[in-house]
Amino acid sequence: MTDAVDRKPTSDEARSAFLPPSGTAVDGDMSTTSEFAIPEGLAVPRPTVSESEATSEFALPDGLDVQVPPAESEGSAFTPPSTYSAKYAPSAFTPPNGIPKVSLTKDVPWQDRMRTMLRMPVAERPAPEPSQRGGDESGPAVPRVLDLTLRIGELLLAGGEGAEDVEAAMFAVCRSYGLDRCEPNVTFTLLAISYQPSLVDDPVTASRTVRRRGTDYTRLAAVYQLVDDLSDDETAVSLEEAYRRLAEIRRNRHPYPGWALTGASGLLAGAASVLVGGDLIVFVAAALGAMLGDRLAWLCAGRGLPEFYQFTVAAMPPAAIGVALTLGHVDVKASAVITGGLFALLPGRALVAGVQDGLTGFYITASARLLEVTYFFVGIVAGVLLVLYFGVQLGARLNPDAALGMSDDPLLLIGASMLLSLAFAVLLQQERSTVVWVTLNGGVAWAVYGAMHYAGGISPVASTAAAAGLVGLFGQLLSRYQFASALPYTTAAIGPLLPGSATYFGLLAIAQNEVDEGLVSLSKAVALAMAIAIGVNLGSEISRMFLRIGSAEKRRAAKRTRGF
Repeated sequence: MTDAVDRKPTSDEARSAFLPPSGTAVDGDMSTTSEFAIPEGLAVPRPTVSESEATSEFALPDGLDVQVPPAESEGSAFTPPSTYSAKYAPSAFTPPNGIPKVSLTKDVPWQDRMRTMLRMPVAERPAPEPSQRGGDESGPAVPRVLDLTLRIGELLLAGGEGAEDVEAAMFAVCRSYGLDRCEPNVTFTLLAISYQPSLVDDPVTASRTVRRRGTDYTRLAAVYQLVDDLSDDETAVSLEEAYRRLAEIRRNRHPYPGWALTGASGLLAGAASVLVGGDLIVFVAAALGAMLGDRLAWLCAGRGLPEFYQFTVAAMPPAAIGVALTLGHVDVKASAVITGGLFALLPGRALVAGVQDGLTGFYITASARLLEVTYFFVGIVAGVLLVLYFGVQLGARLNPDAALGMSDDPLLLIGASMLLSLAFAVLLQQERSTVVWVTLNGGVAWAVYGAMHYAGGISPVASTAAAAGLVGLFGQLLSRYQFASALPYTTAAIGPLLPGSATYFGLLAIAQNEVDEGLVSLSKAVALAMAIAIGVNLGSEISRMFLRIGSAEKRRAAKRTRGF
C-alpha cells in the first residue's frame, strides 16, 4: 500500500491525461482540445481579425447599422450632438412651479426694467425689439457699442453710483442697440462686459479700469439723461450722437467754482455746530476751521498725496481751533467747534454706497467701498487725536458735556439742518434744480429724528434709521419723477444725521486715556452710520414696492448665491 500511494506517475501517464478519449476526431496527433472548444455541428462564423488590429468593448456589434455623420473640421462645446433632432427633441426640464411670464412695460423707468432682466437667467430674458441705431443692415458695430457702454459705466461708477445701478445702465445701453445676450460685471475698480451673438459664435469681451473718482452729481445726472434717451424707443440716438454727447459731458466744467466749495464746507461745519448746541461764535470758529482744512486738503491733493493724508490734514484745523479757544479761556463750547468740523469730513456718500452694494449682493464691491470708508475714518481719527493729544498735554480741559446742550428752538434746528443739506449739496456738485429738493428732504429728516429721539424718547439708532428711511423713500420718488439717479436727492439729505458728535466724544475719551468709554462711543457712531445706510436703502426698496416694476410676479430678490 505504501508503494502504491507514494508512486509518482510517469511522463507518459501524465501526457495521456490531457488527450481526448478514444473515438474523438482531431486534426492531428499533437492537437489538444479544451472544455471551451466548439462542439461539432455548431457552425458559428468568427470574424476575421488580424493580430495587429485592436478591438474594444465599445465596438459596434455585427448587424447593427448606424450611419456615422462625416467628421467636422472643428468641434465646439455649443455644437448640438449628431444624434440630436429638433423635430424629435426630448422634453425640456420645467421647474415645478413653471416658468413665470415676464411682461416688461414701457411705463416704468428704465432702471426697473433693466434691473428686473439682470436678475433673471439669460434664457428667460425677453428678446429686444429689432434696433438698427447707428448701424447698417447687419446691425451696429459690436466693439463700438461695448466701448460706449464701458465709458458710460465708468462715469457712473466714478461718480459714486451703486454697482447694481451701474450694471443696469450698461445693460440698458447694450440692449438699446440690439445686443441682448450681454453680461455686464462691475467691481470696485474694474468694469467688464461680454457679448455672445449666438451659442455657436465666439463671445466678445471688453473691460475698463476706473482710475480716478470724483464727486460731480451734475455729470452723473447728465449721464443718466443720456441712458434714458438711449432706452427710449421714440428717441433715435445713433452711436455717433451718443459719443458726441458723452464727450460733452466729460468736457463740461463743474457748476461751482473752488471758492464756492470752500465756502460751502464752512457753512456745513457751522450749521453742524449749531445742531450740537453752538452759538454764533462757535458757528464762525467751526466755519473758519473747516475752510482752512479744505484749503490744506486741496494743497495736499495738488502735491499728489493720497486721500488718507488729505483727510488727516483736513481734520487738524477744526480740532486746533477748538483747543486754542479752550487754552485761551474763551467762554465758548469748543467741543461744538470740533464736532462741526468733523461733519464736513465724514464720508457719508461712500458709506451709503458701500452698504447698498452689500444689500444688493455685490459683496466684493461693498467690501472694497467699506474698506475705503475705514481708511478715511482712520485718517480723520489720526488727525483729530494728534491735535487733542497735544492739547491735553498743554493743559486744555475739554468738557464733553458742553456739546450736549441742544437749543430749545426747533425751528432753529430745522433751519440749521436745511443749511447743512444745502452746503452738502453744493460740495457734491449737484444741479441747481435739485438743491431745493434735497434741502427740504434734509429738513424733513431732522424733524423726524428730533420728534422721535428728543420728544418721543426713542433710541438714537432707531430714530436715525427711521429718518434715513424717509430720506431714501422721498429721494427715490423724486428720482423716479425726474427719471434720474437717486443719489442727488438722498446723499446730501443725510448730512444732519451723520454721527459727528459720537465720533468726537469717542476720540476725546481716547485722548484722555479713557479707552473703554471711547470705544463705546465709537461703536455708537458705527451703529448710527450703519442705520443711516440701511435706512436709505430700505426706503428706496419700499418705494419700488408701490410702483409697477414690469413683472407679473413679485420682484426677484437680489440673491446671487442660491438657486432661488
